[in-house]
Amino acid sequence: MPHTKDELPDALYSAAQVRGLDASLIAAGTPGFEVMQRAAHATWRALVRQWPTANELTVLAGHGNNAGDGYLVAVMARRGGWSVRGLAVGDPQRLQGDAALAHAEAVSEKVTIETWSAQSELRGVVLDALLGTGLTGEVREPYASAIAAINASGLPVAAVDIPSGLCADTGRMLGDAVRADLTVTFIGLKLGLFTGDAADVVGELVFNDLQAPPELFEAATFSARRLTAGNLPRLAARAPGSHKGKFGHVLLIGGDRGFGGAILLSAQSALRSGAGMVSLATRSEHISAALARVPEAMVLGTSSANQLMDLLEKVSVLVVGPGLGQAAWGRSLLSAAANAPLPQVWDADALNLLATEHVSLPKDCVITPHPGEAARLLGISTAEVQADRPAAAHALSKKYTAVVILKGAGSLIASPDGRLAVCHQGHPAMATAGLGDVLAGLLGALLAQGMEAFDAASLAVWLHANAGAQQGKSGRGLAASDLIPAIRQLLEEQAPCLK
Repeated sequence: MPHTKDELPDALYSAAQVRGLDASLIAAGTPGFEVMQRAAHATWRALVRQWPTANELTVLAGHGNNAGDGYLVAVMARRGGWSVRGLAVGDPQRLQGDAALAHAEAVSEKVTIETWSAQSELRGVVLDALLGTGLTGEVREPYASAIAAINASGLPVAAVDIPSGLCADTGRMLGDAVRADLTVTFIGLKLGLFTGDAADVVGELVFNDLQAPPELFEAATFSARRLTAGNLPRLAARAPGSHKGKFGHVLLIGGDRGFGGAILLSAQSALRSGAGMVSLATRSEHISAALARVPEAMVLGTSSANQLMDLLEKVSVLVVGPGLGQAAWGRSLLSAAANAPLPQVWDADALNLLATEHVSLPKDCVITPHPGEAARLLGISTAEVQADRPAAAHALSKKYTAVVILKGAGSLIASPDGRLAVCHQGHPAMATAGLGDVLAGLLGALLAQGMEAFDAASLAVWLHANAGAQQGKSGRGLAASDLIPAIRQLLEEQAPCLK
């Protein structure tokens, strides 16, 4: 059954897990060549839907099963009346098993198959059937040159199963990757299609389960779950007699001199996301701005950590870090928060101070690092974080015994118990300052309303990303505060206040 866009399944698998699904399908009685034919049919149907007026196809094939899929698509295109040419980047003599049968069928169908060279002309729709999901190391020649030629062609490009050069497990480009307009993937969704570099190379994603029976998936282990409107955790509806005391009291700590806007964004976000009460501890210089921007918040001008002690006994959730700075003022306030036995969200400079080991993270925390902050927390480089985002998220969660939101394209939510969720929604207009402050306040509000940390993080990230996608339709110039009313609207759609 084909799936597109948000009709995609929730479960995400590693390359090895998908190979296991494939092996189970064959072991259950479906011949391997029939599985390959189903994959080719799914690809051919997707090509025709995507480019209904096209009539020419160039297939670049490697020497694995991915190539076999490509050769069978070439057969179908030729039978459909298209002009078809195959370019063998991998030596056809190296093909084995079902892939060799597919090549033989293409030859018998009189598909023109030439050896690829840097001078080979690409025409029509280009089908990437080069490397598939088995790639782990950097792309080598001649594949690197073939990928570069595809990307330079300016032609429409479809990828079989995964864009060649993209790691199926991590979403990292292994040197370079085909930039596809359409990717048709099979049996199980690969985790690497939804995080890291995937957003730049996958294009429109079409999934086909190759008629695998449901029980095959019920028995399978998967690596992560894709967040969708259908599987999100939800806040309970509110009883008619509800009062503010039932929905938590969030205290937001931050806003050193010169950084007052960050903590005000967080406070406004917490208020508009349903927290019963919101308090703000910031520099005295920001009191007037805070009361003008968020008059519903209780604002404490704070010059030292001692002034927090009474308030810490009255609140239910802390959000620490937006605009906190790393000077003595911020360090002292963070130290006071770290000793409070409360659920907490640590963001921004709270994470930078945590990385310097000036303070320890308390229990029941959610941390929200971007890749640079994650690198400092793990003592590695940002490039190493981005090379394997799922591993970095798990490592952070284990190291700090906390729920981790690793921000970026394809944000990841990791729990110490091993759960991993992926949110691939969003918009490039979200590349602007202040969005992390809005997320932190939203997360604090969900925790205050009684959500468990992993659920709160999952819902917050989805709401934030989809509000950004919604507001991003207007293009550049998105401001972080634009997301706040959109988040409120989406939250009400997902979990109505009244039944």
